[in-house]
Amino acid sequence: MSTTRIGSFNVENMFERPKVMGRNATKHAAPTLAAHARFNELIAAETYTPEVKEELKEQLTTLELLRSDRSKYAILRRIRGRFLARHRTGETSVVASGRESWVGWVELTTEPISELATRHTAQVMRDVGADVLGVVEAESRELLHMFSASMLKHVGWTPYEEVHLIDGNDERGINVGLLTREEHQVITIRTHVYARDSSGTIFSRDCAEYHVRTPAGPEVVVLVNHLKSKGYGAPGDPLGARRRFRQAVRIARIVNRLRDEGHEHIAVVGDLNDTADSEALRPLFQRTGLRDISEHENFDWDHRLGTYRGVNEKGKIDYVLLTPELFAKATGGGVFRKGVWRGPRTKNRWDVYETMTNEVHAASDHAAIYADIDWSA
Repeated sequence: MSTTRIGSFNVENMFERPKVMGRNATKHAAPTLAAHARFNELIAAETYTPEVKEELKEQLTTLELLRSDRSKYAILRRIRGRFLARHRTGETSVVASGRESWVGWVELTTEPISELATRHTAQVMRDVGADVLGVVEAESRELLHMFSASMLKHVGWTPYEEVHLIDGNDERGINVGLLTREEHQVITIRTHVYARDSSGTIFSRDCAEYHVRTPAGPEVVVLVNHLKSKGYGAPGDPLGARRRFRQAVRIARIVNRLRDEGHEHIAVVGDLNDTADSEALRPLFQRTGLRDISEHENFDWDHRLGTYRGVNEKGKIDYVLLTPELFAKATGGGVFRKGVWRGPRTKNRWDVYETMTNEVHAASDHAAIYADIDWSA
């Protein structure tokens, strides 16, 4: 076998996802997700000052947890110690003095994914047919393995031979992983979960590093990413953009370190949550020489110029980026969007699965993207 198809697919969780990220909770998503992230950040403080306690109460108010440990979209878990005092007057106060005085956190409530959506996710994987597939927003290795072993067989395809996933930094169970088949063997795995810079932890999830031996002989290093998302912070996303910039800087350093070590064939894949011309991703393109497979003359866009929902250029946020040596071996690639919902008024319509008759049946908001590599080239 002298060819390898390298792909990336944001599966948006396969069996369960946070209820607030569902398609019926659009107006609640941004404030709830922002409050969840900020609350869990604040409770890590060694000492809760009066200012911190007030902000903790503000986040709990947004999460609707001030008067109860459970709301529609979130749960306040308290394992040991006392965090809140809820008074008969209706007032609530933070009584914990700091992180050492109690054990607990806020988690988001989840809901099951529709059976049809899960099946369509499997159909996308089958129809793309990637030998090496970077997976974004998978819950866990156990569930990813279960999905591969059962659902791919259910849609008439063979399971992946190897299933890899290391838990990342996202407390919602939104992780990145890698699936390989046809004797593409993972020989080395590195995690960058603990990578830090002067501003703290760098990666929102991970930049998972997989060294894959191909049947043709050459080794390819695949870096699977899911960069900081947009939409859950201040207007204009300044904090998210800065975080993505820091992440792009570190990915560039990893790529250049690998090249210094003699690795020519490197692919950066995943959901980078920004466009190629953005300031946030500039270090990734300007400091590495990486090329987007969508630049290839034989790339098939499949009706649109983006990968997210039905958006065109501004929705191109999923990538397969290749070092020049690997790009030179590419014969083409494409976007596969048959599992992405399109509304009845969508122009320039793409084909969808016949059984996908409602938005809740969509495999994902993201189309899969892939590159074809010919090792004999």
